[in-house]
Amino acid sequence: MPGSSNGSTSTKTMGVLTVGGLVVVTAYTVALGSNGWLWFGWVVLGLITLAMVATRSA
Repeated sequence: MPGSSNGSTSTKTMGVLTVGGLVVVTAYTVALGSNGWLWFGWVVLGLITLAMVATRSA
């Protein structure tokens, strides 16, 4: 459903997922060693979140 509150909610959700993803990837790295694909996925998720923030404020 279109609306400013929906966009804000989805952006906040992406932010929470990005921070949660960082915690999970960091914990995995500490426990089992580094995995480049996990870090690459987290960077992509972070870039998508930044793009959502940028388009919401524009």
